[in-house]
Amino acid sequence: MHGAVAVVRLCRPAKRNALNDALIEALRDVFQNLPPEARAAVIHGEGQHFCAGLDLSELKERDAGQGMHHSRSWHVALNAVEQGPVPVVCALHGAVVGGGLELASASHIRVADESAFYALPEGTRGIFVGGGGSVRVPKLIGTARMTDMMLTGRVYDAQEGERVGFAQYLVPTGTALAKALELAQRIATNAPLTNFALTHALPRIAEQPADHGFLTEALMCAIAQAAPEAKARVRAFLDGKAAKVQKA
Repeated sequence: MHGAVAVVRLCRPAKRNALNDALIEALRDVFQNLPPEARAAVIHGEGQHFCAGLDLSELKERDAGQGMHHSRSWHVALNAVEQGPVPVVCALHGAVVGGGLELASASHIRVADESAFYALPEGTRGIFVGGGGSVRVPKLIGTARMTDMMLTGRVYDAQEGERVGFAQYLVPTGTALAKALELAQRIATNAPLTNFALTHALPRIAEQPADHGFLTEALMCAIAQAAPEAKARVRAFLDGKAAKVQKA
């Protein structure tokens, strides 16, 4: 814990933080059991890379049923990141590849430094994404770009990745974690119910027909503004005790 921010570090640097079953289970357990004082979280990778994807050295022979259940276990773990109790910021550097990109896409904000690069090599290795990438990655960059990446093995560098939507922030090499922590600490000061609405309601509204979305928005708006903390924050603004928005 860094104050109200839970910092989760991937610690397999010799394997470029490749995801094996133990690491996936650990991510699931961490995000399903965050300390109650956590108001935001940061994920980052030890060493020179964020995460180089599935640990192919541990890939086992599986029949179709076993493969399906293995993929579903990844879905449970990454859903715990995306749909957990707090907003999650990923600090990206070096390889953000395969399962590493699937993990990053499950976070809510991604900060990349200039060493980051993105790829989905599953297509050229005779396999398919299994950690939610076919659902989450197209929401970031579009289906056509993901198809291109998997068919051709295309690699995006940090600048291209920020342009197409893999990351919302691009910072100098070596500073992604510091920026991610800065953002998470700012997020942790928000009203918890507002953060919940942004991470749980907003993605669902985006998937709903407009008429359904408007109703969901109205319900969430009413719930959020009825919270005592929201009333106190609005009162502070009206009393001149809260800062106004200024041009950056």
